[in-house]
Amino acid sequence: MRILLIEDDAQMADYLRKALGEIGALVDHADDGREGLLQAAGGGYDALIVDRMLPGLDGLAIVRTLRAADDHTPALILSALGEVDDRVEGLRAGGDDYLTKPFAFSELHARLEALLRRGGGEAPETRLRVGDLEMDLLAREVTRGGRAIVLQPREFRLLEYLLRHAGQVVTRTMLLEHVWDYHFDPQTNVIDVHVSRLRAKIDKDFPTPLLHTVRGAGYMIRAA
Repeated sequence: MRILLIEDDAQMADYLRKALGEIGALVDHADDGREGLLQAAGGGYDALIVDRMLPGLDGLAIVRTLRAADDHTPALILSALGEVDDRVEGLRAGGDDYLTKPFAFSELHARLEALLRRGGGEAPETRLRVGDLEMDLLAREVTRGGRAIVLQPREFRLLEYLLRHAGQVVTRTMLLEHVWDYHFDPQTNVIDVHVSRLRAKIDKDFPTPLLHTVRGAGYMIRAA
């Protein structure tokens, strides 16, 4: 697996080069947007990891330029800008996935594996679905059985994370880190409250529950 990392933060770049090397990846690195574009245009990479904010040329411009040249090498965009509009802009620029800093390397690894399985040239994932529950990531709309479900921003993030891990147990620690951006346990029932509210919205009045509590482990969303 050959990866081009375009990242100007030296500490972050060193960390990712080491971590990616430990999983067997061959990593080339560019710390400037223009140099990164030149290297990416040379081809031969299985995937690109591109920071959004770069000197010389920003990450979205790099991806747009490659896509305009019919280069569909899978690109994972890294950014400290994590609002929905920022992620939508990244995907519409041609990014195949968008990961907000700070992040866990295990998630970056999983997302990278998913991009490589999909291969270059496929459209970015913009819809998530389990059973008759569907989330449109661009329109920020959720429906179940064709019925619109209105979610608050945190509920939307919670459901998005659960859907991205459909069929898997999601622990409280995972939710705190990836939905609330906490890297410690605040010792509150914030997760239980939000899961309860989400369950009431997506499962109430429907014959089959989708959101399940896995006692002593966490939560899981699945169709059956």
